[in-house]
Amino acid sequence: MTIEKTDLKGKRILVTGGTTGIGRATVALLAEQGARVLTFGRHEAELKASIEAARGDIQGLTADVATAGGVARVFAAVDEKLGGLDILVNNAGVAIKPVQDMSDEDWRYGVETDFLGYLACARAALERMKDRGGHIVFVGSVSADQLSPGTSTYAATKAGIAAYAETLRKEVADRNVKVTLIEPGLVRADLQGFSAEQQEEKIAQDRMLLAEELADAILFSLTRSARTDVVALRVEPRLQHA
Repeated sequence: MTIEKTDLKGKRILVTGGTTGIGRATVALLAEQGARVLTFGRHEAELKASIEAARGDIQGLTADVATAGGVARVFAAVDEKLGGLDILVNNAGVAIKPVQDMSDEDWRYGVETDFLGYLACARAALERMKDRGGHIVFVGSVSADQLSPGTSTYAATKAGIAAYAETLRKEVADRNVKVTLIEPGLVRADLQGFSAEQQEEKIAQDRMLLAEELADAILFSLTRSARTDVVALRVEPRLQHA
């Protein structure tokens, strides 16, 4: 029996935070599948490099998901450039130290990016999916479960995203909207507190994943059959905790 799969060709996809790490790899992979991809980041140079390095129908803008104005600007671009939305990959995030180790302004900005930004983008996406259905992917983190020292604030935002994604899935399933939570372990990315050499060493030791491996996990969740809902997918390096 042939297993049905969802074809992404022509799908209108927004990838938040698509200029570095997992987001950048996801933009490239989804564009290769024939999707029409819109992405954004905070820095013009990274945005330009991300788009130029990929192939396919990719458009971008600079915006900050931590602000209401930034989110409004992104979804105005969704309407103008894509004419609607089929898929949201909610990925934009920043590293956050514990609140006691950051200025009040900095930790609040981190929470606004890593939690409120996700909710704001999901809300705007759902408004555009209410008549056609769609799929929302939340890129969370295993930090939500591991609760390692030094990650208290970051882990709190990721635990919030995990709870929100699972509850939202139940709220919108009858509207033909799927919701998936992807929880990566340690992944090579610009926000990691390791040098490029240290990251390469960890990858060679099977203690860190490539961003492309997480992009592939996102692709898997998006291409299942219409009846299949990948609720949560945890992807870790084989020896991350060894």
